[in-house]
Parts: sequence; structure tokens; C-alpha cells
Amino acid sequence: MSEPPKRDIRNHVLFEVATEVANRVGGIYSVLKSKAQVTTAEYGSKYTLLGPLNRASAAMEVEEIEPKDPAIVATIKSMGERGIQTLYGRWLIDGAPRVLLFDTGTAYYKLDEWKADLWSTAGIPSPPDDHETNEAIVFGYLVAWFLGEYVYHEKEGAVIAQFHEWLAGVGVPLCKKRKIDVTTIFTTHATLLGRYLCAGSVDFYNNLQYFDCDAEAGKRGIYHRYCIERAAAHAADVFTTVSHITAYESEHLLKRKPDGVLPNGLNVKKFSATHEFQNLHQTNKERITDFVRGHFYGHNDFDPEKTLYFFTAGRYEYRNKGVDMFIESLARLNHRMKSAGSDMTVVAFLIFPAQTTSLAVEALKGQAVIKSLRDTLGHIEHNVGKKLFDKALAWHEGQDPPDEKDLLTAQDKIMLRRRLFAMKRYNLPPIVTHNMVNDAEDPILNQLRRCQLFNHPADRVKVVFHPEFLNSANPVLPMDYDDFVRGTHMGIFSSYYEPWGYTPAECTVMGVPSITTNLSGFGCYMEELIENASDYGIYIVDRRMKGVDDSVNQLCEFMYEFTRKSKRQRINQRNRTERLSDLLDWKRMGMEYVKARQLALRRAYPDSFAGDEAGGEEPGYFDGTEGVKISRPLSAPGSPRERSGMMTPGDFASLQEGREGLSTEDYIAWKLPEEEEPEDYPFPLTLKQKVNKAAGVAAGAGAGAGAGAGVGESAGNESGTLTPTMAPWVNGNGSS
Repeated sequence: MSEPPKRDIRNHVLFEVATEVANRVGGIYSVLKSKAQVTTAEYGSKYTLLGPLNRASAAMEVEEIEPKDPAIVATIKSMGERGIQTLYGRWLIDGAPRVLLFDTGTAYYKLDEWKADLWSTAGIPSPPDDHETNEAIVFGYLVAWFLGEYVYHEKEGAVIAQFHEWLAGVGVPLCKKRKIDVTTIFTTHATLLGRYLCAGSVDFYNNLQYFDCDAEAGKRGIYHRYCIERAAAHAADVFTTVSHITAYESEHLLKRKPDGVLPNGLNVKKFSATHEFQNLHQTNKERITDFVRGHFYGHNDFDPEKTLYFFTAGRYEYRNKGVDMFIESLARLNHRMKSAGSDMTVVAFLIFPAQTTSLAVEALKGQAVIKSLRDTLGHIEHNVGKKLFDKALAWHEGQDPPDEKDLLTAQDKIMLRRRLFAMKRYNLPPIVTHNMVNDAEDPILNQLRRCQLFNHPADRVKVVFHPEFLNSANPVLPMDYDDFVRGTHMGIFSSYYEPWGYTPAECTVMGVPSITTNLSGFGCYMEELIENASDYGIYIVDRRMKGVDDSVNQLCEFMYEFTRKSKRQRINQRNRTERLSDLLDWKRMGMEYVKARQLALRRAYPDSFAGDEAGGEEPGYFDGTEGVKISRPLSAPGSPRERSGMMTPGDFASLQEGREGLSTEDYIAWKLPEEEEPEDYPFPLTLKQKVNKAAGVAAGAGAGAGAGAGVGESAGNESGTLTPTMAPWVNGNGSS
């Protein structure tokens, strides 16, 4: 029997298989959509995404074109002759990748035959009434059919097929069993059993090695789905996950140690100037403030300049997303701020889509009251301005200037008084913006009631539960999600089960500090990559080694410390956070996918790698990244200094403001790592008098010796008193 022809591994073809290709359901859609640009740049026309056809979404997202690859043309024709309908086209996203979508409905005539084959081939059962599993089986068999026909027609290049999640995983064991000449990668973004176990009150991570996986899956009615996922993990040439925490989970639940970790990235669009994203923050913060003014009308007794906006968002998984812990920590933060007499106010938003009947009347009324007040004041302002202008034009020398009594008419005063009376409120602002379908049993509302977070005027922490996806057409909070995130001060995601965590990653790219946990993939990734993540605005709560109470206190402490930062400190921290965005760019993250594909090719075609340096041994493609940490924030340079080390006006002004306690805050007291400039400045300042030229030269030489020292550590001053060399623009009294 002759051996199959040797395939060219350098000019290989890549197929990515997932149920969310041009079909938004969950997070995998975001992964594929954001990654498409870098993958298309690498492969061009040799990259195709395979998915099930959802005609509603495909009509808006896919432009149908004729395939040019003769092997794809022949395969589509062959499947079409047997009644399988397909759609080939471009996905209308960045990169415009090619997609091939299968109409699973046209293959249901083979469902029973395929179910029987799956049982005899892989021992995987399939109950008749599980529509999701039926779809997975039909789609899996169609993909295996397509790949088998494709490699029959395409005999030269190697073929890689990467499958995402169990819903697309049926094709993996089929390719193995049928000996289809493709190399397979299976990527799990979250294990089925892990998600189900964490949703119940189970001490998941401490008992991972003790779970009877078959029994636990059977109890929850997902044994057949678990079998598909486990078979895909074992049959794949390369098995990967999205984070180290998910790799640890997969090793115990799926009984195979992953070969590598493929973290999720984002398409980072950098601004040419750093102040641009700060301007966006200010603009969107004003829009959130407009909502807050309406929602809390009658109780607007807090200063918008001293108000911080925190938020959490995601799927409504009360325990998995850490909502229970977040609300408990808000209650403790409220108590702590009241006890400390803080003048800051925190407005915490909870954005979790839930079942609602309608918008709450009170929420709509608040926005209407504020709108009518704004319209009335605009009308009065226009009238007053016109009268003032006319009277100024008619003014002659010797006459009195226009008086306010001449400007405001009795009608204006009555209209204004009516608007002010409409602002009266005899009840507390609502904690939810919608009428819930099951208000009495909603876990978020019950937890807010238990913690007595009712938006009382004395509370320093206010809460707003918005049970709907954000969009700009909403009459209460008309903002898209991205704009809303940019306008907030901090995102808080205290998840218990979070395989990756796109929400804190999106915050980081937008320059918004966030709190995550060491049980989330993103938190683990940042903890491994950055030595002092909190200096970059990434706070990581320990939910792995600490008890629940200690974790809640740690979260509360992080939030409390953030409320004590000055405005300048928050601006500086946002700059640092935004600088991390390069670490999350697909241009960097995509390299891990390249490694996985190289490993898959090596395992499928070892003879093609026989002559390389590894000498037949499989190299550690995913080695070499551990232990390399970013040690300190790459802060923006401070004010420029002369070569002599003399301070510039900017440096002097910063110290002067701190000394005199002015309200214009600067970088004073910003907590930096020890290797950066120390934050304690010994006061009072001792400023050298300007002396004659000879003495000035000597002073300049002394300053030059300490040019490398930071502010407050001048060389040659053993007493520790700050003695900056006197610049020509400062007189002997220290005033300019």
C-alpha cells in the first residue's frame, strides 16, 4: 500500500470552526471577530471560518461571493448534490475573512443515522429532545464531511482545523476516527462542567481533583455534552485553553493537560496623543453625570466633581460573576466612608441583562424632570441674554447699568418656581431602572435589600441596577457600552469563575483601572506578566488562597484607597493603565496561536521537521514566557530639567501647591514603587538665595553631582532637607 503524498507544511491552509461565526451569541464571537484581522494578514485567502448558517445575522454580516479555491468549489458542489445548502462569502468585519456557513436544517434527514454512528464510533450518547446537542452533532458531521472531501481534492498543502468549544467539537473525534489527513487543534474557552459546578454553591477550586466528573455531569443532565467535550479534548492533536486557571481546571475535569494557553486579545486602536483618551473620559463622564442628576433628582446633595463612577457588567451569573461579593463590599465601603467622614460619593452601576417588563416610571420621570428644568433655564437664559444685549446697546453715559430686576420677568420667575417645585421628592431614588419580571426573587435586588443599599441621602455609596444591555437608543441611559466604560472611573469584576475576562481587558485598553481576581484568566495573566499590577491600575483580589470574608475586605480596601486618590493621581493612573493596551493587542497575543499551529503541524507531519535543530524532539513552543515580568510602570517623563539638575517652573509649582495645600492637585503623594521617586517630601522647603556669579557656579556644580537624584533627594544635602538650586526666575522669598 503506497504512502499518502507528503503535504507542504509551509503553504498550509487554516480552517477555524465555531458556532459563532457571523452569529453573535457569546464571547467566542468577540474572539473570532477581533482576531480575524491579524489571521487574515498572515494567511490571506488560505484562511476560512466554518460555522452554522443563521440566516438572520448572515444577511447583515456576510457578503456572498464565489469561491476561488478549486478544492472548496468541488467540495461545495459535491455536498450540494446531496442536498446540503451552504453560504460562502466575506464576513463584513476588519480583515474581511472568508466564511463558509452550513445550513444545518438541510442535513437533519441524516440526524438519526449520525447519532447512531456517533454512539458506535465514540460511545457518545445523545438524547432525542436536546436541540442544542442535535445542532452540535449535525454541524460536527457536516464539518467532518467537508474536511474529508476537501483533503481529497487538495493534495498538496497541509490543512489545519482549529475547533472552538464543545458545540463545534464533534468534528474532532470524527476526523481522528476517519483518519482524515488534517491536523486538529481544540480550544476550550470554558469547561461545561466547571460552569455548572461554579453556578451552584460548590468550593470548586479546592475540590477539583476529587470530583467524580461522570457522576456530576449526570446529576446535571449534561453527561452527553460532557462526553463530546472530553472526546474533542483527547482526540485533538493539540489541546489548548484560554488561560492558566482554565488549563488547571481542564486537566482535572477533561483528564488531559493542555499543550498551551492561547489568551484572548483585542484590536487596540491607539490614539496619536495620550490626552485624547482622557478627553473622551471627560466627555462621557459628563453624559453619565446627566443621567445621575436625573436619577437622583431631589437628592442631588453630592458634588459631581467629588463623585466616582464604578461599574460591573456581564452575563447575569450571580455567583460566577462575583456580584454577591461586589454588593457586600459596596456595603462595607459605604460604612467605611461614612465612618471616615469622606466627602466623596461613589455611584456603582450593575449592568446585567435580566427579564424585565418595562422601564420604571420613576426612572423615566427623573430624566423628564431634569430635561424640563434644563429647557426652562435655557429659555430664560436666552431671554435674559437678549434683554441684556438690547439694554447694553441702548445704554448712555450717566445711566445705571442694567439691573437683574429688569432682566427676569414675573413669568420667568413663575416658570422657574414651577420647575423647582417639580424637583421635590418624598421617596428615595430607585435602585433599579426597570420593572423586573420577578422582583421578589431577583438575587441582585435581594442582596441590595439585605445590605440596605437604598440610595439614602446619608449613604456615600449609591447603586443603580440597569438590567439591560446599554445602547444609545435607551431613553434613560442613552449610551453605548464603550462610551459608558470610558466615562467611568473603575470597573470591578470580582468573578469566581471567569476563564478569561474580556470586560477588564476592555477597561485596560480604554485606560480605565479595574479590579479583577486571581480566579479569572485575565487576572492570572496580568499577575504573571506584571510585578506590581496595582501601579498600572490592575487590582487583583485574592479569591484563591483567602476566605470569602478576607476577599471582600480586600476588595473594599482597594475601592476605599481609590476614593482617596486626588484627581491628578487618577489621571496619572489612567495614563499608566492605557499603556498596558499593547500587551493585550492581537499582534502580540496572536503569536500564541502561531505556536499552537506549528506544534500541530509537527505532531501531524513529524517527517517534515526531521532536519531541524530540535533533532526529532518536540520543542517547547509555549516555554520561555514564564518568569519575565514588567517590573515598574513606564511612567511618562516628568518636567524637563536642565543639565545642571535645576528645577523647572513645573517642578517648583508642584511642590508649592503641595506645601500650601492648594486645591489644584498635582503628582504629590502618588504612590510609586520604591525604585521610582520617593513620595515623602521633607518640608519646609529651604531655597538657596541667588548669590554672586562665582558662588552660582559652585552651586551649579553641586547640583550637577546630584542630577540623577529624584525630587527630594538632592546630592550633597545630608540633612534630608529639600534644597533645589535657585533658578533665575525665583527671588529670595521663593516667589516668582
